[in-house]
Parts: sequence; C-alpha cells; structure tokens
Amino acid sequence: MKAELHPKNYRLVVFKDMSNEYSFLTKSCIDTKESIKWEDGNEYPLIKLEISHTSHPFYTGKMKLVDTAGRIDKFRTRYEKK
Repeated sequence: MKAELHPKNYRLVVFKDMSNEYSFLTKSCIDTKESIKWEDGNEYPLIKLEISHTSHPFYTGKMKLVDTAGRIDKFRTRYEKK
C-alpha cells in the first residue's frame, strides 16, 4: 500500500437516520459541525442521514407510494408538441 494514502483523523462519530431516529456509533473521518450526547454520556460528532438500512425499502420490504401519474402528466403537458 502507498504511504500517507489514508487519513489519520479517524474518530468515533454518530450517524443518525432522520426518517426513523435510528442512530449508530462508528469510526469515520468525515467533517461535521454538529454534535450529540451518546448513550454512554460522551459527546460525539453527528452526521444526519436521510436513509439507512433501517429505512431503505430494499432492507425493510416496504415500498413508499410515489405519485408517478402526476409526474408523467406534468411532463407531458410541459413538453407536449404545440
């Protein structure tokens, strides 16, 4: 492996799924300005996620209904030949 290739600032970070409030603690070197108090009483940097394995349809088996008919109608009216 090449020397000096990987970052050296790995630390514990909390990732929080905002759709269902699921959080997990892992190591990362991502920058963040927010922090959160974890279950052990310590404060860790916080990364907010829109989706995780607890809310993704592939893992949960639940699909969200999307209004595709409305989108198709909007597209057709916008780009319809006049």
